[in-house]
Amino acid sequence: MPGRVVLAMSGGVDSSAAAVLLRRQGYEVVGLFMRTGVEDHGSSRADRKKGCCSAVDAGDARRVADKLDIPFHALDFEAEFGKVIDYFAGEYARGRTPNPCVVCNTWLKFGQLWAFGRQLGADFIATGHYARIVHGPDGPELHRGLDRDKDQSYVLHGIDRNILPHLLFPVGGFTKPEIRAVAREAGLLGVADKPDSVEICFVPGGDHTAVVRRRRPEVATPGVVREKDGTVLGEHDGIDRFTVGQRKGLGVATGRKRFVLELLPETNEVVVGDAADLLAGGLVASGVNWLAAEPAGPRPCTAKIRYRHAGVPATVTALPGGGAEVRFAEPQPAVTPGQAVAFYAGTRVLGGGWIDRAAG
Repeated sequence: MPGRVVLAMSGGVDSSAAAVLLRRQGYEVVGLFMRTGVEDHGSSRADRKKGCCSAVDAGDARRVADKLDIPFHALDFEAEFGKVIDYFAGEYARGRTPNPCVVCNTWLKFGQLWAFGRQLGADFIATGHYARIVHGPDGPELHRGLDRDKDQSYVLHGIDRNILPHLLFPVGGFTKPEIRAVAREAGLLGVADKPDSVEICFVPGGDHTAVVRRRRPEVATPGVVREKDGTVLGEHDGIDRFTVGQRKGLGVATGRKRFVLELLPETNEVVVGDAADLLAGGLVASGVNWLAAEPAGPRPCTAKIRYRHAGVPATVTALPGGGAEVRFAEPQPAVTPGQAVAFYAGTRVLGGGWIDRAAG
């Protein structure tokens, strides 16, 4: 039976359409906008609409709530969000490539959202993510969204399994065009055609280096770019400018394509090589969160090693201490420390963790 649900409202079309769908299903909806302290970016409203946390977005969310006649709260999570930015800068300082969206969902959106929901006596919490909750034989399961181009289940693998019975993803069973149509039909013309968020909300223009160096100025330390055999090709001004698999912007000219193979923060070296050198037969991950029963032995799965990765057949084996080893059916390029790996069985998310290193 429908009950009370706290909906995270970002001011975008997805969460706005989610509010419409929840109302149609008979839920008592309470809207929540999470203020993160992130300032507006860009010189125009169109530019600022590319984010998801600004004052413009807060205003859009409030107008949608007013239009739908649902209670609306805007709460300050600036201190909590600051920890996400600290994590982001810290990973680059360690020679790793962070995924702040996974961390934000795990630490902030779902943790804090459920805490607020309980304060209001809510039965459920909801967001505009393209994912689905499917009731399986052993309880609720997290599954991919129906629209594979918009599926966001990868960034949700870290949520607490105990929250699954209280989660709703109203837009997960629709395609993006259908969701825009829902918003238009409800008269939400201000958000129906609003552009999707296309960048990290606290990294304006994609310039992550400026953000990292404000928090961790010590990373702006010169070092060398070298081949695997030690041949020095040039210098750099900080390893935070690089990520495994990167080809452009290396700052060296060799007459042949070079790719970043490894970052060595201990010596401040960037190691480069051929594309073939990027291939790995597997990986080792830590901080694994299981949304299904932890496997007792090697389990077949589809492993996804970055957001735009299609996924590849693999086996995952749980390791002591919350780790996992993944073996791919075929070698994969650019297995990147700091990125997340998610494990799937069909459309179901089994769990996921953080890539420590490529293996094999």
